[in-house]
Amino acid sequence: QVQLVESGGGLVLAGGSLRLSCVASGSVFSIGAMGWYRQAPGKQRELVATITSGSATNYADSVKGRFTISRDNAKNTMSLQMNSLKPEDTAVYYCYMEARSRTTYFSHPYWGQGTQVTVSS
Repeated sequence: QVQLVESGGGLVLAGGSLRLSCVASGSVFSIGAMGWYRQAPGKQRELVATITSGSATNYADSVKGRFTISRDNAKNTMSLQMNSLKPEDTAVYYCYMEARSRTTYFSHPYWGQGTQVTVSS
């Protein structure tokens, strides 16, 4: 099995920065696409950013130019650097990975438990 653990959320003033991290542990054999999603109260979960195994990135229009997604394949980790944060960025942020464990032949989607990001004005 593969487990994802997130860290780095918290409370920050508008205009500030936070860095989220997600690490995959367990019987990880390989990891494909990774991404960050967020869900604000009363809203659907939405894509924030994704990164492929080849490090191609994609961002939601609302975060382009402010957020940067990156990955370290050797450490099975992914990060999201969030700058110029706005109150509307307030949400629970979830990491996502398509991973194959050492006990399966196929990749499966895995999700982190979520970390709260609150941006105060």
